[in-house]
Amino acid sequence: MELKKNDRFTVRIEDMSDEGAGIGKTDGYTWFIKDTVMGDLVEAGVMKQKKNYGFARLVKVIEPSPYRITPRCPVARACGGCQFQAMSYDQQLRFKERKIYNNLRRIGGLENLRLPGEGIQSTGEKTQEMTGEKSREISGEKSGQRIIEMEPIIGMENPWRYRNKAQFPFGRDKNGRIIYGFYAGRTHSIIETQDCLLGVEENQIILKKIREYMEKEGISPYDENTHTGLVRHALIRKGFSTGELMVCLVINGESLPKSQTLVHYLKEIPGMTSISYNINQEKTNVILGSRVVNLYGPGYITDYIGEVKYQISPQSFYQVNPVQTKRLYETALEYAGLTGKETVWDLYCGIGTISLFLARQAKKVYGVEIVPAAIEDARTNAALNGIENAEFFVGKAEEVLPEQYEKNQVYADVIVVDPPRKGCDKVCLDTIVKMGPEKVVYVSCDSATLARDVKYLEERGYEVTRVRGVDQFGWSGHVEVVTCLQRVNS
Repeated sequence: MELKKNDRFTVRIEDMSDEGAGIGKTDGYTWFIKDTVMGDLVEAGVMKQKKNYGFARLVKVIEPSPYRITPRCPVARACGGCQFQAMSYDQQLRFKERKIYNNLRRIGGLENLRLPGEGIQSTGEKTQEMTGEKSREISGEKSGQRIIEMEPIIGMENPWRYRNKAQFPFGRDKNGRIIYGFYAGRTHSIIETQDCLLGVEENQIILKKIREYMEKEGISPYDENTHTGLVRHALIRKGFSTGELMVCLVINGESLPKSQTLVHYLKEIPGMTSISYNINQEKTNVILGSRVVNLYGPGYITDYIGEVKYQISPQSFYQVNPVQTKRLYETALEYAGLTGKETVWDLYCGIGTISLFLARQAKKVYGVEIVPAAIEDARTNAALNGIENAEFFVGKAEEVLPEQYEKNQVYADVIVVDPPRKGCDKVCLDTIVKMGPEKVVYVSCDSATLARDVKYLEERGYEVTRVRGVDQFGWSGHVEVVTCLQRVNS
């Protein structure tokens, strides 16, 4: 049956996309329908059609999925920041496990991968324990096949209020009132949000104080259509272990009028440690500019991941979910299997978060990061913790690693990579293969590019031994993965 725009149809939702849209089929044709949940029977309205798939809007839920729940946030559907608030948290974790599993099998070629607890039923099966890593050898026609069972995903006991950082755009509503919130998905329309349930409770107090200051002093929010107005964003950070708070206003100007009024309002809030503004006068979607002016406090806050202390400035990269970050790094450390004798390279090291975590159990750690300011932070953080066996290099991993290996004969027993979403550069992967570390521990925020890189390494003498997901972004489709690859015949 041929459908036109706004035509309605009924469909059962069979799967979910990474962006949180439900996926259903009518006569073999695939539909993506936002705000639906796997298992829903829905009525949908046609929005846009391609040759093999189309997009539709949810009209009504005819038969709710057993996994459907009522979103706690009143603007969840309009905001779009939490794509899975209508799905039970337990089912989200199962979805994320399947996402990792499917990518590693389909893209990475790991046909011997099994979901947690799935195992293999086969006559003559025997289980062989290898250095704490699960491995099975199947007799008969599958003789010699090594079965990898994924370890259960690490979820959160309470997946709310977990974000230690938030960036709120400011603007005006149709009545001219100053508002703040988040941009609706794929737009720059601000959805007014009084309290995001993923952020810390102090956010709403801070934002009200900022608006009070703006109204009192006649300071306008930024209008990106006309490139006028002053206040673009408020960046707020909290140290979960220390309770320290940071506020940095991003402004479209060279200075912040009556800035001490703002300081007066904000420093009354318990924990307020650092107040500053950042200058960004560009017509850009990038939130922060390059220059920060300090107004109050030392210009940074501190926080701990495990026993390691970190100093965080407005421009520092720092994981937004410290509770799960600790679990992520503990998993990476476990997979590395350090005894205190190893030389470790940490590629894409940022401000040294993983490097310093590893340094406590390694002989030497080398960190590489392309952002000079991040390396400065890494060196500061090493000194802050009295860690002397960590050394950091500025540059691209694919350039620094070959130089240190080929010219300076610096080797590695373990290489840890935590690349951006696009994955590792081919030159970087080739150098890892040349260096031949016993283990590669790959921390990934995108299981698709992880799978691509894993396949590349497996074709060049490595094999995956362990895989585990870590949920750092509850109510969204994102998931972190830690994978251990062992050099074959080492």
